[in-house]
Amino acid sequence: MRFGLNAALQRGIRALGLLAMGAALAFQAAHPVAAQGRIAIVSDAETEAMLREYSDPVFRAAGIDPGAVKIHLVNDPNLNAFVANGQQMFVHTGLITTVDTPSELIGVIAHETGHMSGGHLVKRREEFESMSMPVIASMILGVGAIAAGQGDAGMALIMGSQHIATRSLLAFTREQEASADQAGATFLERSGQSGKGMLDLFSTMRDQELLSASRQDPYARSHPMSGARLAALEARVTASPYFNKAESPARIHQFKMVQAKLHGFLDDPAVTFNRYPASDMSDYARYARSVAYHRTGQLDKALAELEPLLERQANNPYIWEVKGQIYFESGKVEEAIAAYRKSVELKPSDEQLHLGLGRALLAREGTDATPEAIHHLQIATKSGEQAFGYYQLSIAYGQLDDIGMAELSAAQYYDALGSVGEAKSHATRAIKLLTQGSPEWLRAQDIAMQPMPNRG
Repeated sequence: MRFGLNAALQRGIRALGLLAMGAALAFQAAHPVAAQGRIAIVSDAETEAMLREYSDPVFRAAGIDPGAVKIHLVNDPNLNAFVANGQQMFVHTGLITTVDTPSELIGVIAHETGHMSGGHLVKRREEFESMSMPVIASMILGVGAIAAGQGDAGMALIMGSQHIATRSLLAFTREQEASADQAGATFLERSGQSGKGMLDLFSTMRDQELLSASRQDPYARSHPMSGARLAALEARVTASPYFNKAESPARIHQFKMVQAKLHGFLDDPAVTFNRYPASDMSDYARYARSVAYHRTGQLDKALAELEPLLERQANNPYIWEVKGQIYFESGKVEEAIAAYRKSVELKPSDEQLHLGLGRALLAREGTDATPEAIHHLQIATKSGEQAFGYYQLSIAYGQLDDIGMAELSAAQYYDALGSVGEAKSHATRAIKLLTQGSPEWLRAQDIAMQPMPNRG
């Protein structure tokens, strides 16, 4: 599990703002950090694979190409999710760890897909634009009244214009939320899934509206749930032939394993040990305790908790990945390489697993393992989403004194992070060292020739 911003996210963050996030946030400032471009992102292969497994059938049912949607895991304990321009979906870790069942999480994904499918971000922008001139006109009149000495009347005009705008947009938001509910329920039915989890979670959100704002989940605040909206959703999902379809034990187990892993990595270890006491011998409790023991420097106990899991789930690549991470961060490079190699053998299509193995191979003394490390890091960066992979590649090529490729990799790393100036600088140096006309030289040129972002 790693923390940082990946390539697609950095590009998306530059476009984020109130309008981009409007489909989820309305007027509540639930994501001031996100709006300022400081979202804390968790990269975890297992969690992201589960989210893909849950979301791709919903995307297809909505007529959306799953490959065109980027899903980002936000390190935030609040129950929330939102979509942004460029078909990007942001899921809070708190949503995954708080909901009770996979179907509740899938219900949120379906609802947010409803926003994407309905083009609500574009419509929200149009709604802002349509009301902007009357609001501005009212505010100008208010300022004029204040200047003429009628301060109370002027302030009333200004506050009144803002109140009307707020009411108008909130009404528009409620309409979009209800529309996203119905669309999400349709997508669940088309994909042969029950909407019961969606109904259960949204019923809880309706109950939360009785709480003070400070005690409500951000998702409840930003998705106002009227009684009529909840009744319409209930009528829709209960009419589905899949409403009573039960979730498989395997899916529930997978979900609880991911929840446990997130608790282990993100919660204070003391909290994790309290949540998963030693008397709990379930797979997911062992998983959480293993990570918590690792985070407190107790390597032997961490490995002891993992071994029974590997005996029962020997073909689970993600448990092997966690074992590799525990060994690597404990300074045991050879053991880490063996564990990461097993994870890659079990799931060679996962870029993050190749990234882990490549990084471990780079940690060996000498350069004998560097070519193999480069091979895995190239696979890890094939999609362009793993910015950290480019950073590791720059180190690997530097070890082999291939400075041209090291500079190109550094350029790609900074480009993925959105640091255009740094990217252009490294790309310019790479152009001078790479073979003219080669694919690598052309990639360096593309980065070097891009314009600087408009800061105005």
